[in-house]
Amino acid sequence: MFGGGDEQQEILETTRRFAREVVVPVAAELDRQVDPEDCFSWDIVEKADAAGIRTATLSGEYGGAGIDSLTTAMVIEELAKADLGVSVIFAQTLKIAQTLQGAATPEQRERFIPDYAADSRGLLAIGITEPDRSSDYIIPFAEGDYRTRAVRAEGGWVINGQKHFISNGNRARLYLLFAQTEQGKGLVEGSTCFLVERTAPGFSIGRVHDKMGERLVNNAELFFEDCFVPDENVLGEVGQGFQVLARFFPASNAYAAASVLGVAEAAYERSFQWAETRVQGGRPLIEHAPVRQTLARIRMLNDASQAYVYRSAWLADHRDQGWDGTVGALPKVFAAEAAWEVVTETLELHGGYGYMRELGIEKLVRDAAAFLHSDGANKALLLKAARFLRPS
Repeated sequence: MFGGGDEQQEILETTRRFAREVVVPVAAELDRQVDPEDCFSWDIVEKADAAGIRTATLSGEYGGAGIDSLTTAMVIEELAKADLGVSVIFAQTLKIAQTLQGAATPEQRERFIPDYAADSRGLLAIGITEPDRSSDYIIPFAEGDYRTRAVRAEGGWVINGQKHFISNGNRARLYLLFAQTEQGKGLVEGSTCFLVERTAPGFSIGRVHDKMGERLVNNAELFFEDCFVPDENVLGEVGQGFQVLARFFPASNAYAAASVLGVAEAAYERSFQWAETRVQGGRPLIEHAPVRQTLARIRMLNDASQAYVYRSAWLADHRDQGWDGTVGALPKVFAAEAAWEVVTETLELHGGYGYMRELGIEKLVRDAAAFLHSDGANKALLLKAARFLRPS
């Protein structure tokens, strides 16, 4: 099911080389910057563009590689082994590019995709999360609506409101923005997805969030004050924003899971190397049975996470082969919880050395913590999945 051809192997090897040569040498220093904006690197983005990574999900018509969801998840996983934040920069961009190709009208595709493809700094973002509407879009309820509102005006819509925690929020050139267009209805029936350009009048960027981990991607606030968006920038149907998510974002959860899986795999590699070289009790750690048991357990957790991620990503493109709603929620939960166990075990194996910054273990712990909540809080996603276990 998951076997890839020569083209898949070529892009994965390109990604590994990019991660090793471009990301790894600078990740720790960028992570330590005091100002969160300074953690981001345009040099990384431009070199990813030159390597064909930034546009990999675009079809050949637009100069991309047209990779499928499984290969995309694998690319994200490889990037995350080098740095979680970098993987998120491209996970967001790659999945939104997929969505543009699938959900946009022919006219919208021609207006937006060539410009994105040609811009070596072209990044994409999606505006969903609000300060008082976070898990409400994971588990929608009848009275719940977005505080960001869009009201009809001549030729389009006027948007007012705020989003926050938005990955690539201050760096993107184009945004998929979700706003309430039908008052008195919930998020599912009354919201609309808009294509909003960075230069739209009335659209501004607020603060860049100062995060504990995942620092190489900027997350920011978005503000809309009488921001006009023309009718031709509605993505999908008015009032059907959630249908855009349901139809064109099936692999989103798998991509998030792939990011945190990459962190766990990096932790395992560090643990194995440490166990082979660190001597305690007159012999390398790996010769102590409890250490070998720990290594076997974290290897098992990573293999299980990877299998779940790959299966869900493959099913996103073959939904007639066994897809159900749980597959769009649970892989990230499992991968995040497994990764948290892996990084904390890694910290324990390294003892006091793991607590020191120079080995980079504490960074893996901080990064893994992000995905207990990122792309949907785990507790909320479990409740979401539970709804699909017993359909009403």
